[in-house]
Amino acid sequence: MSPPQSAGAGSEAALDHVLGQEYEHTPVPNVARRSVMSLATVWISFPMIITSAMTGSILVAGMGFSRALTAMVIGNLLMFAYVGLLGGLGAKHGLNFALLASRVFGRKGYALASGLLSSLLLGWYAVQTGITGNLIHSSFGTGYLVMTLIAGLLYLAVTFVGIRGLHWLGMVSVPLFLILGTWVAVDAGGHAGWDTVFSYSGTNPASSMAFGVGLTIVISLFVDAGTVSADFNRWAKNGRDSWIATFTAFPFANCYAMLMGGIMTAGIALPAPQPFGMDNMFGYMLNQHQTWLSTVAVVFLFCSLGSVCAHCLYNSAVGWSRIVGVKMRTAAVILAAIGIAVAATNVWALFIPWLSLLGIIVPPIGAIVMVDQYLARPGAGIDHQWRAQAFAAWAIGSVAAYVVEKRFPEFSTAVSAFVISAVVYGLIAQFSKAASIAADRA
Repeated sequence: MSPPQSAGAGSEAALDHVLGQEYEHTPVPNVARRSVMSLATVWISFPMIITSAMTGSILVAGMGFSRALTAMVIGNLLMFAYVGLLGGLGAKHGLNFALLASRVFGRKGYALASGLLSSLLLGWYAVQTGITGNLIHSSFGTGYLVMTLIAGLLYLAVTFVGIRGLHWLGMVSVPLFLILGTWVAVDAGGHAGWDTVFSYSGTNPASSMAFGVGLTIVISLFVDAGTVSADFNRWAKNGRDSWIATFTAFPFANCYAMLMGGIMTAGIALPAPQPFGMDNMFGYMLNQHQTWLSTVAVVFLFCSLGSVCAHCLYNSAVGWSRIVGVKMRTAAVILAAIGIAVAATNVWALFIPWLSLLGIIVPPIGAIVMVDQYLARPGAGIDHQWRAQAFAAWAIGSVAAYVVEKRFPEFSTAVSAFVISAVVYGLIAQFSKAASIAADRA
């Protein structure tokens, strides 16, 4: 006889049977892998959102159209390589990021890297949920806290379904953005004149945003989620499918959304645009003063921000479920409650400082995982409780990135953090290998 299950375990098993297993603690078996179309839908709906358009608006207002476009293209190509390589590891082994990090940072050490990223992604859930509540509150006068709570619960519901829920929401949010986001950009650009859009020099050309800062903003917008890309790409059937799905997000979806927001900002050419106020696609549609379009705009807002919130909460829940030993859905409910409470504090107002922080502390993690699993120790398993080499390279890369952030704004903080930590970890790995060989010969 099999041992009786507790009520909680029985409920979790029933949910897994209905909604599907999420394989929080084990590799995804080949039989459970999903089609490239399903995975692509999950990825393309992640960055094709109004927040990416808002970021494009910030870049164009701060840098001018041509320089901002260059930053968008370069940043998204770099993200394609970064996310693709990390996601490829997930596809190869079927492992989520927490399980991969155990190989690189140690059986216990992984909890610091995975826990940090999972917490930052929970912060994104809170930021996007707060933006939803604020925009509805500003537009219709409804209570900010009430709308934030409603938004947070709706986004939790999608996450609770699991990877299937992200796929289903993507089937709605992506077509909505392609239709409505493109219409907003074309309408704004057409009224202003395309020559005016392309020659737009920003709100203050005399003190425009440094190119390195703009590039860091592009990369940092999704660098935390990109680092844990194995959480999604472990569902891919093979490496080719993993790369195809990644491409739909970076460079395509993220660059497209940023570009649409940038065209709108250049077209309306406000002296001091407020993308997180009403100077965004949502506000543009409401300003047409057509009841049907305003209704569609609300649906668009919830689907767009709901997509990124559900993705971030899913990543956060997968990470924390591994750390504390619970099911993903249990972790999602607890984390959503925390995220909604944080959103109530207007944390979304810290958007730009948040991106700067991410550019300093996150890229070294991905760089170390890549160097370790592709170059230094390909195929290595979990062999230590803590791997000091990985933490040393992480610290050095982040400190160097902080110096770049403060002293050399013409360079990208995120790129600097990645390159320096990758080089440092590679050197440490080579030195350790040479020392080990010498010890064996002695």
